Amino acid sequence: MAKGTGQGSGRRGEHDLKVRVKTSKGRKIGSTLWLQRQLNDPYVAKARAEGFRSRAAYKLIELNERYKLLHKGQRIVDLGAAPGGWSQVAAPIVGSTAEHPLIVGIDYLEMDPIDGVILLKKDFNDPDAPQLLIDALGGHKADLVLSDMAAPTTGHRATDHIRIMALVELAADFAIQVLAPGGAFVAKVFQGGTEHELLHTLKRHFTTTIHAKPPASRAGSAEAYLVARGFKA
Repeated sequence: MAKGTGQGSGRRGEHDLKVRVKTSKGRKIGSTLWLQRQLNDPYVAKARAEGFRSRAAYKLIELNERYKLLHKGQRIVDLGAAPGGWSQVAAPIVGSTAEHPLIVGIDYLEMDPIDGVILLKKDFNDPDAPQLLIDALGGHKADLVLSDMAAPTTGHRATDHIRIMALVELAADFAIQVLAPGGAFVAKVFQGGTEHELLHTLKRHFTTTIHAKPPASRAGSAEAYLVARGFKA
């Protein structure tokens, strides 16, 4: 980080490097703060420099470094895939190619194509979504189910937590259906104290289940990840 000159100027120099975003007519304070945080986020800058679609790519990179989730030849389902950062990280590691795709991603948002990834534009909440994913796997079981899904926030913490947990439970039910023995499940959660039933279910079906907060997950966020490994089938 650049440093200023003169007594005490190092601290001011660091402070001055931050980009400040002024509020403007029609822009809410929350939007201004989000934009300011994005502009000053080192992971956002790093993602741009390294060609990743979002800063979220580094969450999977860091989780993989710690828990060794990604392996050559794995079949992966990426739930809530947009804009595609997690599939983008996983594809070269597992060896997924256009001729032999090993990854299926789903999101109701439009996504640009990713080499080696089958992308479905579909809401995972739709009743037919799980079967579409199973069909896209071509009759094969998955080795890893990833879920970075998050429901639109209301600003009411308890309501938002209930919504995200409903998505996580849906993702967990799907993972239990499609995982091969020894497979893994990773899902974003927001800590709020109503996860006991879900954890009980995962502990019945997986040998290890833990909470993890990768460094790329903002320190001030309640966001964390459930990492369940060793599917018992």
